[in-house]
Amino acid sequence: MGKKIFIEGMSCQHCVNHVTEALKEIPGVKTVDVDLKGKYAIVEADRQIDDSEIKNAIEEAGYEVVKIE
Repeated sequence: MGKKIFIEGMSCQHCVNHVTEALKEIPGVKTVDVDLKGKYAIVEADRQIDDSEIKNAIEEAGYEVVKIE
């Protein structure tokens, strides 16, 4: 199961690391690939993850979720 999350507020590699760690803490997440320039993250998981769970993790890290596909 993969999701693409569009994120606002990332401006540097530290932001990328922060978002990556926040997403990896969600149970079931296998891989996280954050693209700073494209302002999105790709998440692969071994279970269906609710969009609200992803949104909460990113917002708790201090960033804004624009859209989840």
